[in-house]
Amino acid sequence: MNLSELATESADPRFAGIDTMSVGDLAATMNAADASVPAAVAAALPGITAAIEAAVPRMRAGGRLVYVGAGTPGRLGVLDASECPPTFSTPPGQVFGIIAGGESAIVSPCEGAEDDEAAGIEAMESAGIGPLDTVVGIASSGRTPYVLAAVRRARSLGALTVGLSCNAGAPLSGAAEHAVEVLVGPEVISGSTRLKAGTAQKLVLNMFSTIVMVRLGKTYGNLMVDVKASNGKLRERAVGMVRTITGAGREEALDALDANGFNVKQAVVASHFGLSPQDAAARLAEAGGRLRSALGELTEETV
Repeated sequence: MNLSELATESADPRFAGIDTMSVGDLAATMNAADASVPAAVAAALPGITAAIEAAVPRMRAGGRLVYVGAGTPGRLGVLDASECPPTFSTPPGQVFGIIAGGESAIVSPCEGAEDDEAAGIEAMESAGIGPLDTVVGIASSGRTPYVLAAVRRARSLGALTVGLSCNAGAPLSGAAEHAVEVLVGPEVISGSTRLKAGTAQKLVLNMFSTIVMVRLGKTYGNLMVDVKASNGKLRERAVGMVRTITGAGREEALDALDANGFNVKQAVVASHFGLSPQDAAARLAEAGGRLRSALGELTEETV
């Protein structure tokens, strides 16, 4: 293994003197380095787009979105997955992350676990990965043994596989059906891929889960109409969304939400058509849960 050949592991001479810089200069240096990340993601958009387009029909057919990684990439996958239930009301197990070393590795580093190929294979088998699933392997270097083994096993089980890395020509790109290489270059601290590489991965995972959920009808425009109104802030957000979509007053929106278990989409349909909660739920179900379709508005899916 020659790590010096990897862009993510190389030392950039521009950052050789960071330990002599003032706090302000170092903050400005890091900020300038981070500013290059969105452009690197933009260059990878064709691969990102193709992967998402392939994942959507599988998710629509009942498949799952599974992230697998080690260290920082694994934690980023778990983080993105954990945000899907409250934001989009995804059912348990529809989107989840697997990290080398198990759940304890989320808060307690277990760096040796990334070399365990057998564990990567076992993780895919234990998760029951199959043809409807999408498995996104995340590795900054693109060569992490645990992730490579997991992605190869997932692909052999028929799953759609995506390899997200930050090096060109990464082994992970060859192991996965869809390669996404976000070339961020050397880090401010050589090899510390929780920095630019981590930021790039977070941006890509944001796109992946968000766009999949939008395509599944989890939003109406840019409103998160599938949100779980589990606290005061989210309940107020739900009221605001019903009012925005239907034009109802506050009390009318509250009444509709109360009658429909604070389900925003159902409350909107019930209010718009004057339906009972049961009939509103049935109309939504007939529309595949897509609020725009339930309201009779044209979408790309109905044109």
